[in-house]
Amino acid sequence: MMSFDQDGIKQIDVDELKALVKSPKEDTVLIDVREPEEYESGHIPGVPLVPMHTIPNLIDGFHKDKEYVFICRSGNRSQNVSLFLNENGVGKVTNFNGGMLSYDGETVNGSEIHITSVDELKGWKK
Repeated sequence: MMSFDQDGIKQIDVDELKALVKSPKEDTVLIDVREPEEYESGHIPGVPLVPMHTIPNLIDGFHKDKEYVFICRSGNRSQNVSLFLNENGVGKVTNFNGGMLSYDGETVNGSEIHITSVDELKGWKK
């Protein structure tokens, strides 16, 4: 299956996400929007945590020229984050459709990277 649009938001599937994890693109940023306890019980290595409820306060940290791929448990929260950012001028947003429930690549447990400020988000993957 290839990427498709849902409510104007680009959707990618598990194979497309695994390709991005394996060969990261300079202008593409993966972000996990689940809660800390979900993230700590299994996340994709190197992908930072930015819980959904913190996104509105961090909106100034998103670069207009980067593409952001949002990840959650099932694909619902990440779709909502994508829609919210799209409505607020962050145009290059992508949803991982299927979420971590469908992810069969490598995961790690525990806390790794938790972005909590606009400056941290701006500086992530410069």
